[in-house]
Amino acid sequence: MGVNGVVAEGFEPVREAFAANFEVRGDLGAAVTVYRDGHRVVDLWAGTKGVDGTAPWQRDTAQIVRSATKGVAAAVLLLLAQRGELDLDAPVGEYWPEYKTAGKEHTLVWHLLAHRAGVPVLDRPLTPAQAADPAQGAAAVAAQAPVWEPGTDHGYHAQTYSWLTGELVRRVTGRSIGEWIAEEIAGPVGADLWVGLPSGEAGRVGRVAQVEAAPAEAHGPRLRPKRSVSEAYANPDSLTRRAFGAITPMPDENDPAYRAAVLPASNGIATADGLARVYASLIGELDGGARLFTPETVELARTERSAGPDRVLVVGTRFGLGYMLHGSASPLLSEGSFGHPGRGGALGFADPDSGIAFGYVTNSFRKSVTADPRAQALVRAVRTALS
Repeated sequence: MGVNGVVAEGFEPVREAFAANFEVRGDLGAAVTVYRDGHRVVDLWAGTKGVDGTAPWQRDTAQIVRSATKGVAAAVLLLLAQRGELDLDAPVGEYWPEYKTAGKEHTLVWHLLAHRAGVPVLDRPLTPAQAADPAQGAAAVAAQAPVWEPGTDHGYHAQTYSWLTGELVRRVTGRSIGEWIAEEIAGPVGADLWVGLPSGEAGRVGRVAQVEAAPAEAHGPRLRPKRSVSEAYANPDSLTRRAFGAITPMPDENDPAYRAAVLPASNGIATADGLARVYASLIGELDGGARLFTPETVELARTERSAGPDRVLVVGTRFGLGYMLHGSASPLLSEGSFGHPGRGGALGFADPDSGIAFGYVTNSFRKSVTADPRAQALVRAVRTALS
């Protein structure tokens, strides 16, 4: 497999790991970008643009990044707080009065970001068409009774995070969260990243699909919680199954209508450089773009707010404000890293202590939820390059 792009001196291990992702780990089309102290030090791509096609991946090829979108959505709420437009400790109902029903009256804004809101499921799941309508999504979560008292526990809000964050941003700013990201984050930073893909960019985006793990990964030790993730997915009444099934049936991620929708939990589309560039802008000065977070906001983002057994993912997870933190479920670069994986592949994160920002996107999704072997191989390679 021919690997295209460049790496700075000292980051050769990342190129080696990226090549191995194709040779050993079965990647079909992917890209990885790494920034250090605001400067690009890794920029690699290889394979085919579409998982089932022959057109080569180009440097500007973009892909859907699934839940890696959540980290970008979190940046919106934190930036609004940084600007004094949103109080993270205020009740959600102060901004969104319809939310103050069914036991959610005391839900705080930060509960939404830390997956403590208690509404990871919808008793009446939305169809893909309904989910794409922000008004219907907002009404559904506003009417939903929590499955635990908000603030008392945590569980991954896999799909409902879209309408919780999206409606709050609309109430505060009058704009959709996709518009806000385009105008206040991606534009100033110079990042190829969208939540709500413009029709003019559709030709850059490859087809995605779920694929089986490479033979080299099919066996080997796996950490299992007391009740395995596979059992949770098999049980239609489990919080796991219901949380991921809040949109039923599962949307076609190659459908132009789905890609054009604004679902900040799941359907962001980005290049590897776009994802890494956003994270680079959160933690420092960026070559050719604006810095977004103050040091105080960086600390807010990565301060632990939820930890321990996750009622949805059925493993131990750690969350700051909208970001997964380094841990066994989602290993990042170091204890101080914050970011978000996308189920089955993509990963974006920042490590303020080393000045690293990382983005990996792929067209071939696996069954992994938070720690894809290909992304993890690249993270280990970055760690080696820094040692």
